[in-house]
Amino acid sequence: MKFTEFAFNENLQKGIAGAGFEDCTPVQAETFKFLFEGRDIYAQSQTGTGKTGAFIISAFHLMAEHEDFKGKKTLVIAPTRELAVQIEKEAELLGKEMDFNIGSFYGGVGYNSQEKKLSDGCDLVIGTPGRLIDFGKSGKIDYKEFGICIIDEADRLFDMGFLPDLRNILRRMPPREERRTMLYSATLSSKVGNLAWEHLNNPGEIVIEPENVTVDAITQELYHVGTNEKMQLLLGILKKENPETAIVFTNTKHTAYEVSKRLEHNGYRAECLMGDLPQKKRLRIVEDTKAGKVKFLVATDVAARGLHIDDLAMVVNYDIPQDCENYVHRIGRTARAGKSGKAISLACEKYVYGLPAVEKYIDLKIPVAWADESLFVEDKSEGMRFHLRDSNSRADRNGRGRRDDNRNRPGNRGGNRPANRDRDRNRDGNRDRNRPANKKYPSNRRPLEQSEKHVQNLVLEASGGLDLLKDGSKPQVSQGKKNESRNIKRSAQNKKSQNRNYRKSSGDQKPKYNKNAPSRTKQDPKRVSGKNNINDRLAYYRDKYGEDFKVDEKTVKVDKERQRKNTKKKIDKKPEKKGFLSRIFGK
Repeated sequence: MKFTEFAFNENLQKGIAGAGFEDCTPVQAETFKFLFEGRDIYAQSQTGTGKTGAFIISAFHLMAEHEDFKGKKTLVIAPTRELAVQIEKEAELLGKEMDFNIGSFYGGVGYNSQEKKLSDGCDLVIGTPGRLIDFGKSGKIDYKEFGICIIDEADRLFDMGFLPDLRNILRRMPPREERRTMLYSATLSSKVGNLAWEHLNNPGEIVIEPENVTVDAITQELYHVGTNEKMQLLLGILKKENPETAIVFTNTKHTAYEVSKRLEHNGYRAECLMGDLPQKKRLRIVEDTKAGKVKFLVATDVAARGLHIDDLAMVVNYDIPQDCENYVHRIGRTARAGKSGKAISLACEKYVYGLPAVEKYIDLKIPVAWADESLFVEDKSEGMRFHLRDSNSRADRNGRGRRDDNRNRPGNRGGNRPANRDRDRNRDGNRDRNRPANKKYPSNRRPLEQSEKHVQNLVLEASGGLDLLKDGSKPQVSQGKKNESRNIKRSAQNKKSQNRNYRKSSGDQKPKYNKNAPSRTKQDPKRVSGKNNINDRLAYYRDKYGEDFKVDEKTVKVDKERQRKNTKKKIDKKPEKKGFLSRIFGK
């Protein structure tokens, strides 16, 4: 079917014609049919089938012609920044003749410009879930204003863990009966089905089989080659086919960087695209590739989805993908919008084990081509080494591409830190570069605490050695005092050795401790005190001083009176026993 057969808005038809669209793809024709029936869309469609144009045209028509959606906004949710930018470009192309403001919102860039775009008014909002959630929490986006919601590549959103965010956004929007929802996914899994059943209203189902994409429109070839010959074969293929534009896919970012550099050394202008690049640089590379400034793009699977390059002639799988679905997404970059393309895969001993899964998934045995000697071209970069200096590499952390010059030097332990880095610190912890590194100042001596310094100063001040310590020397002792101290120590040692020798010669042993022996500090058990009565004390003193010991009667009388009073006090203080009822009632 042709676009002119549908009753689209007049200005929208001008935009479609200006974009060069004439015949509808199958997914576009089915989408437009359900659009005019007033139903939601639930579609299985691979990349390169024209689904972006399908939902953008549908949204513009509803906002321009349908009474329920005039004045309402459209929200498009995409999994990646590249896909969001791609949708924005196509929307600007199709809506060129329409008075709608379009904007894309994603992470990796500042908030200020995007917030200004929202405050100025945006009719078509295209964004990734993370940034949309941020703007929703800050009040910059009111989801109640959206009447149309489009979810692109839902399966990939689920794989990236965005399902909770999707549910959060959809719950904030108007009920499903009051909005139009379109969901597109490469596979109709159970998660996609559950989301459609929960948030779509009477959707029309569209299924575009992936075999139609991979088999009918793309010519595929497979070469078996060793890892050490892959670059030479790639150069030979590019020389033979001479494509206008091509994307070379690798499994790792390090390989992508290396392949792009080797292509440059062999005369091909190439750029590498990977997830670790800053967002501005990624966008610049994509724009230069689309504009034809970059003829060859070497990329990881970050470019396998959402990257649309007009008239891309060839896709080369430098590495067989480890995920069979990524094979379909990779080669889907070519043969877009009904055009033809070519996909060549290089199977080496490292990644050939992923080939059976790929062929099973596409239900096709990829034709094997023979590479003769003429197809191998000399690699001018052979013998060169190319290392990706990313954020995790040593080169980037040190700010230079070589190791520290102090490696393997005496005193170093294979790194940038000296082995005895504290050996030239004084007692206060300050750096003293004039101090020699010897045993006199060990490296493990810690600086003194403030309290320790105070005590040390008091002791030295009392001994008269504080001034000497300030000078960095130890207090000096006179030679006479040294000799006297030495003689005292020697005499004490001689006495110990004499006692030891005497016990050995006489057979005496060192007396052992007897726990039953009376202690010298223990008091005499017969001794009395003021707590004893007068008779006991008199008996004690007569036994000690003789029978002639006498005491005056007045003292005895006073002592007896005191004893009687003490006894009476003890009796008065004795608590009265109370019965059970008395303890309760206080009686």
